[in-house]
Amino acid sequence: MTDAKELLEQYDAGQRNFRDLDLFRADLNGTDLSGASFFRSNLFGANLFRANLVGVTLYNATLIGANLYCANLSGANLSGANLSGANLSGANLSGADLSGVDLGGVDLSHANLSFADLSNANLFRANLVDVQLNQTNLKGANLRETNLNDTLLNQALVTAAEFVHAIGLTPEVQQELLQHGAIVTA
Repeated sequence: MTDAKELLEQYDAGQRNFRDLDLFRADLNGTDLSGASFFRSNLFGANLFRANLVGVTLYNATLIGANLYCANLSGANLSGANLSGANLSGANLSGADLSGVDLGGVDLSHANLSFADLSNANLFRANLVDVQLNQTNLKGANLRETNLNDTLLNQALVTAAEFVHAIGLTPEVQQELLQHGAIVTA
């Protein structure tokens, strides 16, 4: 299988395992692929604009430069995925597993990351403007120079998370982060 049309036909027929698939620059705009597994698949530059990806497995998948704008990835497993240069603006990643994922420089503005696991994730210089991080696991995450303007960090787990030179943290929020074991410097 090499194209989006064939993928969608197989998905409609009940197939959910798309392991090691090559979907280089595939146009999957607005599609419903909920519950599918794309383990180690190549989705380099894929267009997943507003796609329903609830509960998908993207473990060790390549999503370099993928457009996931407003995609629903709630409950998805993205651990080990390569998301360099991806657009996750407005995406719903609530409850998603992003542990250890490299999100350096990625646009996550207006995304919902509540209850997500971002432990040990790299968010260096990521755009997290107006993001919901309610009860998110950020233990050991790198948020150096990350833009956190208008971001909600209610009850986030921040032990050993680095907020060094992070943008948009009020003195009150900085103090709260310090009290919960985060590393914070202006």
